[in-house]
Amino acid sequence: MDYAVLTGIVLVAGVVLALVAQWRDWRPSLAVAIVVGVAVRVLIMYTSAIDSWQPVDFVESFKPAGEAVLRGEDPVLASEGGWHFLPTIPYVYGILLWLGIPWEYAGRLVTVVADIALIPLVAKLAGGPKASLRALQYALNPLAVLIASVHGQVEPVALVFGVAAFVVARGPGDPDRPGMVTDVVGKVRAGVAAYGVRASVPRVIGRGGMLHRALLPGPDDRAQLKRGLLAGVLMGLALCAKSWPIWLIPGFLLLLPNLRSRIAALFTTGAVPIFFFVTLPIFAGTSINQLPAVIDTIRDIRPIVGEWGWTPWLTEGSWSLEPAMASFGTNLIYVCVVLVILWWRRADPIDMTTAILLVFMVVTPRLGAQYLLWFMPFLIARPTRFAWPAIIGCSLWAGYGYLVMTQFDVNGWWLQHTYWSRASIVLLPILALAMPWGRHIAAAPALRSSAPRQVTGIGAPTA
Repeated sequence: MDYAVLTGIVLVAGVVLALVAQWRDWRPSLAVAIVVGVAVRVLIMYTSAIDSWQPVDFVESFKPAGEAVLRGEDPVLASEGGWHFLPTIPYVYGILLWLGIPWEYAGRLVTVVADIALIPLVAKLAGGPKASLRALQYALNPLAVLIASVHGQVEPVALVFGVAAFVVARGPGDPDRPGMVTDVVGKVRAGVAAYGVRASVPRVIGRGGMLHRALLPGPDDRAQLKRGLLAGVLMGLALCAKSWPIWLIPGFLLLLPNLRSRIAALFTTGAVPIFFFVTLPIFAGTSINQLPAVIDTIRDIRPIVGEWGWTPWLTEGSWSLEPAMASFGTNLIYVCVVLVILWWRRADPIDMTTAILLVFMVVTPRLGAQYLLWFMPFLIARPTRFAWPAIIGCSLWAGYGYLVMTQFDVNGWWLQHTYWSRASIVLLPILALAMPWGRHIAAAPALRSSAPRQVTGIGAPTA
């Protein structure tokens, strides 16, 4: 990488500025935060575009997907399995290439624009008097700059739609509104007051039961349904960019006000990816007979481990096809996510989402550096005590891979990888500590008058 020193100076300066802003409690205007974010991302995008080093998947996977769209071919099949997602992003690649924009800029323009749009969304997600500070801190986040401006990974595109879904789902009300379980408790108590002793054991099913009342239209039903439908469309678009935003669905559903809006959101969340899939014969030239092959390609994720966490210590720091490790790690993710949902079921849904994404990073058997961006907007919006050690630690680990390891030849890169991948295990306890442990029960406005409660891969080098 030719501009590693310049990139490193910019990123370190950004971290220092973000920490000083935290220490001094700076609250710049949102416009200032956006301008800073644009300046940093555009500068690094320019130096990365003219660099002699380009990420392997950026050239050998993303670019062929966009070129396939230009030729009227299915990008999932035509790029030889290099694109394992719905072709939503390749459609944009194809348009930019059709406009004559060189790939080194076109491929990064998509992610840089999305990452800039995340800056005001983080402010919205944070809410409160420190919203603009959180926006500035995301604008200066070094990992976001590396992923969007250097690598051109599409995580920012998935995040911009996913975070927007959270903002819409929460609506204009109290940013500290409780989750579903706390809402239900409040409704049960209201039922007790309204119906007397008979409501002390509330009916769930049947006429007049909780489920029946939840499905009945209310005075604000139309507005709430619109919120649910729009939030679902945004989450569906996030799933069209990548498959991992499925982990965001529990939290964004809990932010919606009632069961009807949640059902509407689930419907549109699934409808958007289905739309992009069934229209492949129209927009991508896919024959109907090829649709099963598209599904197989999207589902075909090779069990490559050895990049992060506990698996490099079993593969001696090298990439390896290990179905047993991958299967064990995947099952471990499912178990841990269920446990997290149960523990944070009464927390603010944003905190629960942060916990889900962080526990994924702790136990996952496989990871690319771009995965570490998943939790950044949520953790910055609602920081925990160990938020900044986690942010800085992940940025240092990824930055070493992008800025230092790319200075070596192929053999030197692989030697560095054996140490770098195993060193990631140091970050696992830090990420675990960064989870919102002290916020597993949200304050419930409906219950505040009650008795007080205790609130307890970076691409391999080219030859």
